[in-house]
Amino acid sequence: MAAFMVRRLVISVFTLLAASFIVFWGTSIAGDPMSDLRGIQDEGDAQQQIDARSRRMRLGDPIFVRYLAWLGALLTGDLGENKFGQSVSGILGPAVSATMQLVVAATVLAIVLGVTIGIVSALRQYSGFDYSLTFAAFLFFSLPVFWVAVMLKQYAAIDFNNWLRDPEIAVPVIVVLGLVSGLAWMAIVGGDRQRRLTSFGVAAVVTALGLWALSASGWFTDPGLGLIAVVILSLGGAVGATFLLAGFRYRQPLTAALVTAGIGIVFYLFSEPVLEDPNWLMILLLAVIAVGVGLVVGRYVGGIHRRQAMPAAALSAFFTGGVIFIDYLLQAYSTYLSRVRGRPISTIGAGTPNFQGDFWESGLDSIGHLILPTTALLLISFAVYTRYSRASMLEVMNQDYVRTARSKGLTERTVVTKHAFRNALIPITTLMAFDFGAVIGGAVITERVFGWQGMGHMFIKGLQEVDPPPVMAFFLVAGGSIVVFNMLADIAYAYLDPRIRVG
Repeated sequence: MAAFMVRRLVISVFTLLAASFIVFWGTSIAGDPMSDLRGIQDEGDAQQQIDARSRRMRLGDPIFVRYLAWLGALLTGDLGENKFGQSVSGILGPAVSATMQLVVAATVLAIVLGVTIGIVSALRQYSGFDYSLTFAAFLFFSLPVFWVAVMLKQYAAIDFNNWLRDPEIAVPVIVVLGLVSGLAWMAIVGGDRQRRLTSFGVAAVVTALGLWALSASGWFTDPGLGLIAVVILSLGGAVGATFLLAGFRYRQPLTAALVTAGIGIVFYLFSEPVLEDPNWLMILLLAVIAVGVGLVVGRYVGGIHRRQAMPAAALSAFFTGGVIFIDYLLQAYSTYLSRVRGRPISTIGAGTPNFQGDFWESGLDSIGHLILPTTALLLISFAVYTRYSRASMLEVMNQDYVRTARSKGLTERTVVTKHAFRNALIPITTLMAFDFGAVIGGAVITERVFGWQGMGHMFIKGLQEVDPPPVMAFFLVAGGSIVVFNMLADIAYAYLDPRIRVG
């Protein structure tokens, strides 16, 4: 493993060196870096600025000499200055932070939702759900991201913010959404005609009644989950975690997951002093403690089935913590809504100017600015991961070892989660590695539409101003990320498939 990593690093360094010179050379000849100074009416002052910038950028030296000077400074940790004399390191830090906020949430959600729904689509091959998902995936993939961004601005921000002035859902809208929900659940559940009709009726009625209750109670102006919803969601999450990771063949894993959820509910009752105004370090610490409590409960309650009970209880604890986190966010919503004048969904920038609030209000402000660009990026990536996951899962399900697992009498859940799913992840891992490495370089179009000052903005601005140092900083971050994540993907192959040896 060590020899493999060293060899890959050496090859990657030489590749990055060659590519960096090409990028530096291309940026340097892309235009005139003095164009903004040549229109100054005071010729004496303009000439002084031109001479100062020429010395700063070393324009009197050949491009190769300038590249070597930049490379030598880089080896000492200095990214140089842009053509206006600003430190590139000072520009790079905020740009990376803004881009990470923007793309990480979209990428993680696209992977989780895309892989999950793609696998369900493969298991429901040629069903109504599969055909509907295939149509939706191709539709999302074909949409131009700039058009999606503009539509989201209009209908998911402007119109939604206007609707919040009097948030009442009309009866025809409730009926349509109920029918759509019924059709979706009918396709997901599948089965014979009676089962599908039952699923359609139950889902449509429950959705319609839920929307009517939320509208009539004014929930959209003063939302919150409350104790009853927290209890129902936490216990439901415990059941779902057990089904996903352990199954219901033995009762100990389910008991451990339910006990863990119960501990979380008890914590929720006395959590106000701790969660009134926390910070991210406190939230992270509580998440680690929650998972640790789940592992301990799973170990002692699971008995001889502790190997199945521990991950189920840990996932149940994490889910319960997430429910509590969302409840506190919703409790702060009404106060935040009044502070932003009833317009919580923002269309520009990464934050409200001069906004100061507690942890929960600041979190809602970040979410309000993230939701539109995240959705725009999510739709396209979701379509890609859905199709890849479906194709990979269908290929794996026809392999001999899957048929052997079924012939041994293993349950379908065990066959899918422990045999098929793990091997289906191998080709998807390559896509994940490339995606994570690429998005750190920024989402150029999305950042431009939504006014984010991220890596993509820094890259485009550097090209337009014929300013190599910011462009090279972008290249180092994006290129280095791709190298690192592809190396991690190679290592992950050996974990996912024992037949693969990294060497």
